Formats: sequence, structure tokens, C-alpha cells
Amino acid sequence: MHSPIRLYLDEDSMRASLLRALRARQVDVVTVAEADLMGSSDEEQLAYASAQARTIFTFNRGDFARLHKAWLNAGRPHAGIVVSDQLETGIVVRRLLKLLAARSAEEMRNQFEYLSNWR
Repeated sequence: MHSPIRLYLDEDSMRASLLRALRARQVDVVTVAEADLMGSSDEEQLAYASAQARTIFTFNRGDFARLHKAWLNAGRPHAGIVVSDQLETGIVVRRLLKLLAARSAEEMRNQFEYLSNWR
């Protein structure tokens, strides 16, 4: 059996409405605030998420695209990165739920996903 994706919301994506909606649907999600990592660098966020086997969700596409490439080039695995435009919470939730239903944690390993592909 494949493991479900466990999410980590960074500072950009840490909306209270998004967190409530995901938890109401039994999604395993932790925020940067809960991890006590507010103000940490994107690299530190990705390192924490990966150490916790959590796929990071962010609106910060550019920085995380660069980190994804740098980590893969350095042979550093991560638990996955999902990036999105800053859309209405309902749209983000629907797309995330489609992704979570279709992919396992194992399938997200070292992957960089655009949430816009999950309409």
C-alpha cells in the first residue's frame, strides 16, 4: 500500500482558511508556524519538510523551482514540492485534493508539481 501525501505549508501558503479546509478533509498537514520555523529560509523549509517526509506546498514558484533543481543536481532527495498561483482557497483545495487522490507520497518523491495541472 502506498502512503498518502503529508503536506507542509510554508509561510506563503499558510492561510487559515486553507488549513481548516484541508484538515476538515482529514489531510495530514503541518504549517511553518506549527513547526516553529517562521522566518526560516526556503532551503531550511525544504530540508525540514523532507526530513519529516512531507511534501511542501507553496506559492513561491521561482525560489522552489531553483531549489528543486539544485537539490536534484546535488543528489539531495526531497519529499516533493507543489507550487500554485495565489488563487481562491476553494480552488486550491479542490486541486490539492485531486493531486492527493492521484499520487502517493512515494510518487511525489523528488517531484515538482504545478497545481495548475490538477484542474
